[in-house]
Amino acid sequence: MMGVSVDAEITLYKIQTMKNYILCFVALMLFGGLRAHDLNGSILSENHVPLDGVGVYNKTTGGYTYSNVSGYFELDDISVGDIIYFYSLGYQNYNFTITENQLDGTIKVILKESAVSLDQVILVSKVNALSQFVHVDVMANPVKSSQEILQKIPGLIIGQHAGGGKAEQIFLRGFDIDHGTDISINVDGLPVNMVSHAHGQGYADMHFIIPETIGNIDFGKGAYYTEKGNFNTAGYVDIKTKDKIADNLFSLEAGMFNTIRTIGMFKITEGDFSNGYVASELVLSDGAFDSPQNFNRINIMGRYNYNNRENQELSLTISHFQSKWDASGQIPQRAMDQGIIDRFGAIDDTEGGNTSRSNFLINHKKLMDEHSFLTTKAYVSKYDFELFSNFTFFLEDPINGDQIRQKENRTIIGTETKYAHSVHIGDHDSQLKYEMGIGFRYDDVNKVQLSRTKNRQELLERLAYGNIDELNGYGFFNLNYKRNKWTINPGLRIDYFKFDYENLLSETYDNKSENKFFIGPKLNIIYAPSKNVQFFGKTGIGFHSNDTRVVTANNGKEILPAAYSADLGAIVKPLDKLMLNVAFWTLFLEQEFVYVGDAGIVEPSGKTKRMGVDFGLRYQFADWLYFYGDINYTYARSTEEPEGSDYIPLSPDLTSSGGVSFRDLGNFSGGINYRLIKNRPANEDNSIVAKGYTVTDMNLNYAFKNWTFGLIIENLFDTEWNETQFATESRLQKETTPVEEIHFTPGNPFYLRGKVSVKF
Repeated sequence: MMGVSVDAEITLYKIQTMKNYILCFVALMLFGGLRAHDLNGSILSENHVPLDGVGVYNKTTGGYTYSNVSGYFELDDISVGDIIYFYSLGYQNYNFTITENQLDGTIKVILKESAVSLDQVILVSKVNALSQFVHVDVMANPVKSSQEILQKIPGLIIGQHAGGGKAEQIFLRGFDIDHGTDISINVDGLPVNMVSHAHGQGYADMHFIIPETIGNIDFGKGAYYTEKGNFNTAGYVDIKTKDKIADNLFSLEAGMFNTIRTIGMFKITEGDFSNGYVASELVLSDGAFDSPQNFNRINIMGRYNYNNRENQELSLTISHFQSKWDASGQIPQRAMDQGIIDRFGAIDDTEGGNTSRSNFLINHKKLMDEHSFLTTKAYVSKYDFELFSNFTFFLEDPINGDQIRQKENRTIIGTETKYAHSVHIGDHDSQLKYEMGIGFRYDDVNKVQLSRTKNRQELLERLAYGNIDELNGYGFFNLNYKRNKWTINPGLRIDYFKFDYENLLSETYDNKSENKFFIGPKLNIIYAPSKNVQFFGKTGIGFHSNDTRVVTANNGKEILPAAYSADLGAIVKPLDKLMLNVAFWTLFLEQEFVYVGDAGIVEPSGKTKRMGVDFGLRYQFADWLYFYGDINYTYARSTEEPEGSDYIPLSPDLTSSGGVSFRDLGNFSGGINYRLIKNRPANEDNSIVAKGYTVTDMNLNYAFKNWTFGLIIENLFDTEWNETQFATESRLQKETTPVEEIHFTPGNPFYLRGKVSVKF
């Protein structure tokens, strides 16, 4: 070579060789070697019905996938010697080792039905793996009442305080969520929470759900999920009801306090591609109170499901619920101490209410190809609500009393479409899945009112009266990058709100309108080094939901305060039948504006911080014996108040729940479970304390052929406990000055019911 020495040529050659080595090394690092083989096929039940959602896990690489509505799956990055697991609750696990002949092959897998067991859950790098284990809880000890649904969520405690017809009060992660302000609840994609409700923001009445129709409960804590927007501060709960039923069912339940409950579930069509059933429920009870509750509730639900077993699934649901009740309300501690009433007495026994809800819901899933699908939902809901309460007795009106009436009727319309697509990166050793969705929800709420009344008959004064229109449009983008044992899941959600309030108390036309955007980024990082270990880190920004009346009263300023949250934890299965989980978390809120529906006023609570630890354990002692337990600690304080006056009222710092269930012990099955909540501050300086409690429930069943005979016992040890408690200033009729102290609703005493069911 002219002008270049031999040494220079050798040097250039070495440099070029080094470049090649570096490029090869980078390629190996990026693409993990040449593992371009894949495995695909179909997964069927023993009667050759395609199974949707079956997990397919590569123990060697940590890769995983799930079957679709046609039972089809495709698992990439396969090599000779890899061990492949197939798993789904209610089916025996199946595994085999890849041979040379199976590389790039197509197989058919038949799964055999089996009793639900903890060893059927395999840990993968999935964001909400803990939900799989709670699903085992549900299957091992099914939900027996609508009040029990939320109690299946680890760390979540509920309380009923108005005759059984009012939505439950909820506690989670140091929040007194009231009736749903900071937790998003959905059933088959239908939102349960009511925005800008007459009684309070986020009011979530779940009594339209028939417990026996529940198929699965999914949940997540924190604001880490792009599909969840409004109300997803402390977490979310998604309930999925059954697409079909195996048998017709009729059940009759009767017991103490004049309680009767009947449930019927009947197939109306059954075929290879379509199924339909109807379910109905009737509940009657007087409750344990001195003044009968006269409670009644009727539920009717119809479901039609079509699955062509190839690329399409359609579900139609229609339901109606109505309820009516009387209530003894919250009573002051001093009235009981002075012997004016006993624990189950009342100061004003004319409280109570009635409510109804009718729903129509469409869910559709369309597979575009093996790597992409489109899901769509649309719903319409008609809702009515009326509630009479008296919290302060004769504080405001010493002659007529302080009874209030809250009333509304609304129509909810909404829809959402989501597109998901999976692509391969590199040489088929990494997978990238992205999801994008858009949707809206519109609430038309008419004649929302807060009024002073007397004896549920006479209208004394309207304190608030108006029409609300609230629109929430949203879009989200979710990226799921999976490389071997790692999953990185960034996402972004954009919410747009239009708030409109027409004040009908004004003599002239008085309409106020505000709008607001909120952008919430999310990031989840999951590492699953084996099928028995998962580590996770989660972070996200959400917002504290707000009432239209707060937004317009504050002229749109500081009306969607941000919620910053983070989780760091692990899930471990040291044994196939033992699971442990732990999470350390923190959550900071910029502001806690609250619309107090009982007073028609806005209460800004300022900045708050919460941090805590969640711990859980599940153990399958034997095929017939299952144990679960959760304990949750929270430190919650206001950041803008001096020490000692910075407590967040009713925020629980320690809660726990757990139980043992058994089945197939001869013909017997059943379980015993407990829930615990520690003493907690009822006001900002902890001078008034809400007493904690531990309550134990039990059920026992005996099966004979297609008949089942059972006993249900609430409060097995007849514990004296206060189900809900508030620090309230009130005045009794003969008192000259008001008193602030604990007002409570007593929890049920020992409560026995018998049950007989038949399947046919």
